[in-house]
Amino acid sequence: MSQLEQVQMEYLDFLNVEKGASPKTTEAYAGDLRRYLLYLRKGGCEQLEQVTYNIIVEYLAGLRDIGYASSSVERAIAAIKGYHRFAVRESFTAHEPTAAIRTPKSARNLPDTLSLDQVNSLLDQVFPDKPVGMRDKAILEILYGCGLRVSELVGLDTRDYDSGEGLLQVTGKGSKQRMVPIAGSAYVAMTNYLQGAREHLHVKKELAPRDKYAIFLNTCGQRISRIGIYKHVQRYGLQVGIKNLHPHSLRHSYATHLLEGGADLRSIQELLGHSDIATTQIYTHVSTVFLREEYLACHPRAKASLSNTRSA
Repeated sequence: MSQLEQVQMEYLDFLNVEKGASPKTTEAYAGDLRRYLLYLRKGGCEQLEQVTYNIIVEYLAGLRDIGYASSSVERAIAAIKGYHRFAVRESFTAHEPTAAIRTPKSARNLPDTLSLDQVNSLLDQVFPDKPVGMRDKAILEILYGCGLRVSELVGLDTRDYDSGEGLLQVTGKGSKQRMVPIAGSAYVAMTNYLQGAREHLHVKKELAPRDKYAIFLNTCGQRISRIGIYKHVQRYGLQVGIKNLHPHSLRHSYATHLLEGGADLRSIQELLGHSDIATTQIYTHVSTVFLREEYLACHPRAKASLSNTRSA
């Protein structure tokens, strides 16, 4: 497999698992990137460092010339930019040829969030009474209770967990580290897993050096993968009637519920590991729905107005 193809495969996995993209979106991006990589290979590009700004601009101009709709070209731009940004972020290369290519502005989708009832149903369901069940309970509790990205959860080592202080040292995007509190049911689930289950998950073979200190293991004793997390989250979601549940939805729910509970936006930014507060501010749009419902339910004049409107 070439370097270009490896990045494509891992980027599509990232979209599906980390970003929670729909199967339709992932499939569309896969098609866009297949055509793009074929164009690169025909032009003699086999490595990321060989791709230039001019090559990409010529490729996009070619799509327009053969009659691609504007929306299709815009999606191709998004796929290509995302592909190259991912390659840099994951240290495949330091070369980013799309930096000067403008992404067309589009409406920003609000993140999917769960209601508190849905969260409680998901986390309070009966998990298998065996090591993998204790592990899966801890994974779900921490995704929601700490708001971690899947890659951050997968990367946790035992040295990153301070049980005495109730803190996780999390390595986020750009290798930036932050401290995240772990408390309540997430703390209990983590403690139960580490004390009574983790040691039973590496009986099939010797741990690889990079997995020796991993907190979350699969049944082969390897560090659990992002795809593994995604599959477990989907399965437990379906068991309580939540279809197409993505791990990132639990992170969105964590942030939204913190904001609804009165947490400061700057604090949420720190907890999520956002470098720019503008990224965090999307949750204020989600929260306005909650605030409106609270206003209509609690304000005496709002209730009166609503009643008069209905009677009219």
